[in-house]
Order: sequence, then structure tokens, then C-alpha cells
Amino acid sequence: MAPGSSVVTEVPESDCVSDGLSEALTGIRLDGDPTCKPWSTSLVTVGLSSLTGLNDLLECPVCTNSMRPPILQCPNGHTICSNCKHRVENHCPTCRQELGNIRCLALEKVAESIQLPCKYQTLGCTEIHPYQNKLKHEELCRFRPYSCPYAGSECLIAGDVPMLVSHLINDHKVDLHEGCTFNHRYVKSNPYEVENATWMLTVFKCFGQHFCLHFEAFLLGMAPVYMAFLRFMGEDSEARNFCYSLEVGGNGRKLTWQGIPRSIRDSHKKVRDSFDGLIIHRNMALFFSGGNRQELKLRVTGRIWKEQ
Repeated sequence: MAPGSSVVTEVPESDCVSDGLSEALTGIRLDGDPTCKPWSTSLVTVGLSSLTGLNDLLECPVCTNSMRPPILQCPNGHTICSNCKHRVENHCPTCRQELGNIRCLALEKVAESIQLPCKYQTLGCTEIHPYQNKLKHEELCRFRPYSCPYAGSECLIAGDVPMLVSHLINDHKVDLHEGCTFNHRYVKSNPYEVENATWMLTVFKCFGQHFCLHFEAFLLGMAPVYMAFLRFMGEDSEARNFCYSLEVGGNGRKLTWQGIPRSIRDSHKKVRDSFDGLIIHRNMALFFSGGNRQELKLRVTGRIWKEQ
């Protein structure tokens, strides 16, 4: 029994290929030994012209994920991944025939024998992997799209950095500033309403890179606090080339913070919940604000620099 097939019992193996599968295999060009069958045991690389057809062939019709052995087929040759068998109550989603436990050995051999380019090749990835390793690579590929870093809404937009910068400016009305120093003033008329209060995100461009400055209020246990932190629009390995400092103060006192910006691969919530930034308790924030402590008036200054 193939590894990972414990969910399937008494699984016959079939070399039989349905007419549709046979036609699909015939149309796939393999950049390897021209005498090698698609289901031979040697690794071959799929040509880019055949990639779409092969992806369609190996896509489960239920979950739409790429199928890995064991791959099941109905009596009419329609295929499905083993994880989805229970989801369709043991009936083929295409023809409604009972699925049984027949494995499509030919398609499994195809999956085991090919190498495919990363699906993010259009975004710059040039890596090619055996089919069974491709999905694992894509989960961590540095060219995979970034999620929108805006914290004020559950935005589902994803893309590369230039696309996200444009999206933040046009759709979230975020301000973009040039330069590596900043001086921001945050005002709130009722500082006692702190639970999950998020201020507008600000984006900075310096050293040819983009950074996101977050400032918000939330409850740390039962204590209301304010927090400022910086995120880098890129990979964590690149973020470690930079440092930043934040400072807030008033009435002759000040708090400072110095750290490394976190990559936007880490969600806003993950960074906030790790307390990786400048944290100001409300009483201290009101002390910095001066006056009668009925209005929050904080000025946060900072700078970004590149490590040598």
C-alpha cells in the first residue's frame, strides 16, 4: 500500500486508463526521454505548454487541490483524491457511480514521475520540483503573494508588494510617505474607549523598500494599552537588514523602543499579540498627553535605518 493510504482499505490497483485520461496523457509533452512513458519511474520535467493540461488532470474535482497517491477512480475512470471520498458519500461527483476502492495507478505514476515549475513562476520563482514536493515548496515560496497588511478590516486581497502598495493607497486611503524618519500625532477624544481601536495605517518608502507603521489600542488582560510597531513589506530575511526606533513622550518624560521590523508574512495580530513593539499603558499615555487627562494626544517619532 502506498504511503498515506491508510484511510483506504482493500484498495485494488488499476493500470486501466479511461478514454478521457488516455487522451489527456497523450496531449502532455514531457521534456525528458522521448521513449519514456508518462507513468515510467524516471523523473521527467513537464514542458510549460503542457502545464495547464497536467494541472487540470491532477486536480481533484471536489477540493480542487492537486491529488497525491492514493488517487481513486470510479468504474467510468473519473478520478478523485482519497481525502474527498467521504465528502461525496462514496459516489463519483462526476457520474454519481459508486466509487469503490479502485486506485488509478497510471495517474499515480504520472504524479510520482514528473517535475513541475512552481505555480508562482509568473511572479519570479524559477524553481522546479518533483510533483510530491511541489506543494510543500509553494507553501513557503518567497514569491507567493502577500496578504493585505491593513489591520482595520478583514481584507482578502493578496499580491506582490507593488500591487499591495497601490491597493493600500487607492482602496484603503493609506498615506504614503517618502523618507526614513517620521513624526505622527495620534488624537482620540475619548481615551477610555480602547478595546480594539485601530488608527489609520501609514506606509513609508525608504531604501527602496516599503514599511507599514501600525498604532492601535487594545486590552492587555484587563489593562488598556496603546501599541506602535513597524512591519516590512517583504520577506523576513530581508527585514533583518533593517532596524527602527520609536519614541513617545511628554512632560519631560519619554519612552523609546528599538527593534527589527517584522515581515508582513507575520499577520498583524501575530505581531501585536507577541508585543513586539512600543507599548504604552493608558495612564502613561494620558500623562504624556498633558491637560486634564480627558483627551489622548500622543506624538510618536521614529526612524528606520539599514544595518551595515
